[in-house]
Amino acid sequence: MSLGNKILELRKKKGLSQEQLGEKVNVTRQTISNWELNETTPNPEQLKLLSKALNISIDELLDNDVKNVVIEKVSNTERLAGIIIKILKIIGILSIIYVVLIVVAIISYTFTGATSETHIEGIEMQCSIDENDYIINVASDGYFNCSNCSEQLQKDIKDNYVDFGDISKTAENIDNYFKGKNGTCE
Repeated sequence: MSLGNKILELRKKKGLSQEQLGEKVNVTRQTISNWELNETTPNPEQLKLLSKALNISIDELLDNDVKNVVIEKVSNTERLAGIIIKILKIIGILSIIYVVLIVVAIISYTFTGATSETHIEGIEMQCSIDENDYIINVASDGYFNCSNCSEQLQKDIKDNYVDFGDISKTAENIDNYFKGKNGTCE
C-alpha cells in the first residue's frame, strides 16, 4: 500500500477531513490532498507530526517491517545460543569421560603395580657365603629372584632347591645349600 493510500485510509478511520489533518500537521488541505494522491510526500518533520496525529508509528506509516527484522534477529540469536549450549554440553561430556578414563587408568596402574609386588605365598631369605650377601625371594605363584647372585648361582638354586608347590621345603633346601657351602641364611 502506498504512503498516500495509507494516509487517506488512516485519516478516514480517525474521521478527519483533509483540512483538520492539515491543521494538526501544520500544512494546507491541498498538501494533504497531494500526499494522498502520491504527488508529493511529507518531509521527516511532517512525518513525525503525521504519525502523532494518526496515532501510528512512522515505521508502520511507511510500511517499514521492523517487527520482522527484530523477530529474525531474535531467532538467529536463539539459534546461536542453542548451538553454543550444545557445544558446551559436548565439551562437558568429553571432560567427564576424560576424567573417568584418568581415574580408571590410575586405579588400574595402582592395582597392577600392587599385584606385581604381591605374591600369594612366599619367602625372603638373606643368605651369605664368603662375605657375599644374597637376598632370595621365592613365591608359590612362580616368582623367583636372587639379588646379587650370578646367573649360574641363580640357575643352580632355582633348578635344584626351589619347589614352588612347597615354600617351606624350599626355605629348608636353600638354607641347607648355603650351610653346605659354609654360609648362613636368615
